Amino acid sequence: MRFLNGAMPIIKRSRKFPIRAEDIMSFPPVTARADTLIEDVAKLMYDNNVGSVMIVDNAGVIVGIMTERDLIYAVANGKVGKGLPVHMIMTENPITVGPDVPIDETLRIMREKNIRHLPVVDSNKKPVGMISLRDVIDAVVALMKVYTS
Repeated sequence: MRFLNGAMPIIKRSRKFPIRAEDIMSFPPVTARADTLIEDVAKLMYDNNVGSVMIVDNAGVIVGIMTERDLIYAVANGKVGKGLPVHMIMTENPITVGPDVPIDETLRIMREKNIRHLPVVDSNKKPVGMISLRDVIDAVVALMKVYTS
């Protein structure tokens, strides 16, 4: 165990926190259809104060995601203001997790895949929420308050 200035251990390996994806995800999910204009999805992101929107088909199944990175790509490559649908720039077949996936697994996926937005979907691949880095930081802050109280 690590000790800080001879004080209590920073991490107690015997503690287990049964936190799952659904415990920290933001919901309800913000979604749009693949034929929605890029500008309209950007407005949806702005209006909902989110950094990504899940793109769904007519049945509500996730088929893609548009993130801030995708929007930067669109602006840098002159794709904004031309009436193009979001499917032209979205990330197709995004990595997803189920609501019951342990939080350490979701964080491992986000780190290994270098993603800042991780859609949470049900068994039918329909969005139920989103985990963003902001959600992860909020969870860490909450845990720190519990641990240090």
